[in-house]
Amino acid sequence: MTLMMRGKSLYIHTPFCRKKCPYCHFYVIKFDENRIDHFSDLIVKEIQNKEFENSLRSIYFGGGTPYLLGPENIFKILKHCPKATEVTLEANPEDVTFESMKAFKKAGINRVSIGIQSFDDDLLKLLGRNHSSQKARQAILDTVKAGIDNITIDLMYDVPTQTRATFQKTLEICKQMPITHLSLYNLTIEPFTPFHKKQKSLEILRPSSRESTEMLSDAINALEEMGLNRYEISAFAKPGFESLHNTGYWEGIPFHGVGPSAFSYIDGARFQNVCNMKKYEDKVLQGIDPRDFYEKLEAQAAQRELLMTGIRMVKGVEKSRFKKVLKSKDEEIKSLINDGFLKETEQRLLLTKKGQLFFDDVACELI
Repeated sequence: MTLMMRGKSLYIHTPFCRKKCPYCHFYVIKFDENRIDHFSDLIVKEIQNKEFENSLRSIYFGGGTPYLLGPENIFKILKHCPKATEVTLEANPEDVTFESMKAFKKAGINRVSIGIQSFDDDLLKLLGRNHSSQKARQAILDTVKAGIDNITIDLMYDVPTQTRATFQKTLEICKQMPITHLSLYNLTIEPFTPFHKKQKSLEILRPSSRESTEMLSDAINALEEMGLNRYEISAFAKPGFESLHNTGYWEGIPFHGVGPSAFSYIDGARFQNVCNMKKYEDKVLQGIDPRDFYEKLEAQAAQRELLMTGIRMVKGVEKSRFKKVLKSKDEEIKSLINDGFLKETEQRLLLTKKGQLFFDDVACELI
């Protein structure tokens, strides 16, 4: 696979979860096995109303927990999609079995994203996760055994009660795992989540800013030792296993989104489907476009936004693509270069290692 590939992507949002994690801000609803087949039919119907090329860059089943759709429904949905190079399924460790992953592979899945978050049992309980460290490890091994060797996992740092030492233990376990990609996130406490309601008590338990920076540095070093190269602020991959889907987001490549709450980005416009299952169902069954939000930024604002996402990539951005924006921020860019946050070549503008550590500060200057 190659990151030079263009073409649209498809994101399919499955809102069902067995329970909602206390830090999660996505649109999810309680899992009901009796609704799964009907929901899959709604997804197919919405897909049939879209215009696609003969092939897609990627298809991503996200959520929620799209694993809960089951292999049969994944197969049914993929039958109505153009072929894609990369087809990703999100899964929780407690659900994964060797048999199910064999069936998902047969259905057309060739990449699995496992929401591990940590290999520390105490932290997993604090995060409201249903799996243990041992089950997380077994889920990875069962997926590989089933024949899916493109595996990405999520890890969190900067979590309440987490220490540098406990995080290093998680990183040591990572080194033993046959993964090809890892997404690394510091915990963000979002509005309208259970964590937000007790934010004050959680904040005092979080690592200091110094400890958080040390954890990030430890992770970068450990992952590079594993052969996982940092290619975006939060993403690490073995050569050739960079996420086609997420790279499309960062590079501003158009994508369709289907399912309740799903975002799309087509022809420079961004829109979102309604965040309500009943309203989504009614609109799809009536043949009505289920979107309820639409936005198309003026050209300069759109370029600034693309600059912000593109510069997250370690390779940076092509200066020729952002001439007007860069000219309007000439003084800020010179200052960021002088302060060691940015560097430039004849053709590209990119973050330094220091800039990668303090991306939010850089973004504030450039936005």
